[in-house]
Amino acid sequence: MINYFSQHQDYFFYVLAGICLIVELTFLGISGPLLFVALGSLLTGLFVSLGLIHEFSIAVVLLAGLSVSSTALLWEPLKKMQNREVGPETSSDMVGKILLVTNRITQTDGRVSYSGVDWLARLDDSSIEPIETESRVEVTSVDGTILMVKLVQPSAGVQL
Repeated sequence: MINYFSQHQDYFFYVLAGICLIVELTFLGISGPLLFVALGSLLTGLFVSLGLIHEFSIAVVLLAGLSVSSTALLWEPLKKMQNREVGPETSSDMVGKILLVTNRITQTDGRVSYSGVDWLARLDDSSIEPIETESRVEVTSVDGTILMVKLVQPSAGVQL
């Protein structure tokens, strides 16, 4: 096998990239440095395949340089993408439901009734004033088990 890789150095770097990527995905979850070593190995293998590099020692130095460079360029953008906040859930079946307020709703507390069950509720971002008991609210989004609601103006067509 050593003889094979000495004759096909590009395959060595491709295999190294694959192993690094598999270990990264299996154990580290795309959060570790092996992702950048895999990228550097892949690019080094490409340079060797294209005949731009003939010496193994130069390929190893290139691998190190490409790994460090890709880490420097991509670490922050990937971390920002990975740590991006997810907004409130708007695909819930509860969104759009008109519910009865059972406990006064504020930005931090409140309850509504739906199907005989009291649900935690909070004012959504468009609401400022607390909503009093017996008022009707519309669910605008769901954040975990908390319903984000806004006041429904009284009208003849609103039913629970």
